[in-house]
Amino acid sequence: MDKDIYLDFENTNVLVTGGAGFVGSNLVKMLLSQVTCIEITIVDNLLSSEICNVPVDRRVNFIENSITDFRVLSQITDRYDYIFHLATFHGNQSSIFDPVKDHENNVMTTLMLFERIKYFKRLKKVVYSSAGCSVAKKTFGTATATTEDGLIDINQDSPYSISKIIGEFYSGYYFKQHDLPVVRARFQNVYGPGEILGAGQWRGTYASVWRNVIPTFIYKALHNIKLPLENEGVASRDFIFVEDICRGLLYCAVRGDAGDVYNIASGVETMIADLANLINEYSENNAGVEILPKRNWDNSGKRFASINKAEEKLGFKANILLSDGIKKTIEWTRLNMMVIERNILKHEEHMKRL
Repeated sequence: MDKDIYLDFENTNVLVTGGAGFVGSNLVKMLLSQVTCIEITIVDNLLSSEICNVPVDRRVNFIENSITDFRVLSQITDRYDYIFHLATFHGNQSSIFDPVKDHENNVMTTLMLFERIKYFKRLKKVVYSSAGCSVAKKTFGTATATTEDGLIDINQDSPYSISKIIGEFYSGYYFKQHDLPVVRARFQNVYGPGEILGAGQWRGTYASVWRNVIPTFIYKALHNIKLPLENEGVASRDFIFVEDICRGLLYCAVRGDAGDVYNIASGVETMIADLANLINEYSENNAGVEILPKRNWDNSGKRFASINKAEEKLGFKANILLSDGIKKTIEWTRLNMMVIERNILKHEEHMKRL
């Protein structure tokens, strides 16, 4: 079935904002490996990504800057068939430290891109990457699957989750007002090969390095360090392998209805404590875990997404089991440890200068 999806990208011109990032670079590489005749433009300011993620390929044009820069926007003309808007200010804790920077790199990137492309005629689809944390119920009680049509709580945990849902509002507005063919893809917790701890620039908090739970746990486990469990690890998340999230983005682009929204998820709820035990087992880490207090900002304790709509409307379903994905990610981390540690070190040196 995936082969039919790739056929739609033959002889196309694609723009990927945030294309040097973790998800963006995996998406670009997937398209390059499966589609022969394609041109891809990447726009990325390398705020939370590394130049090594940009493929050296004659079919790729890389612009190192923000999509909010008018010089960049002037180069975005009506020649694209598909646009994947993945640029973001990563993530919750960095946004709490610097809400203004989050606004500049999340809200303004979306608004200025949509304003630039609102009259484009060639566009088949624009895929906006949203976040499941923005719409999930804020609970540490029993979680129920978050559906796409659920109510949005005005009380959000971070500027990041606020900016992501604002991006959904703008997606709906530009679709209704200008017929911009935007599809919203609601990400759950993505993990997998290619996520470099410490990638990009210092963003004011230790989360510039320890940004997501799985790469953090794997790195620490491979160094025989106790895995930190905030609030005893009672929280839960819906983890989806990066190859699956990229497939989901392609399904949204080809089969998604403009103006609609789809959860791109595994649909499986995993407790963070169970995740830690799994990673310690596969990494042969005997150090165990360290129990830490609850993060005072995080009230989105337990959550996972409904996958019914994506299966029924897109024909999309995640393929990679968490156990298999963790094994693949551990192996990638071992092979790329020098790159990861070089990026961690640059932030440690920066902190010493503060």
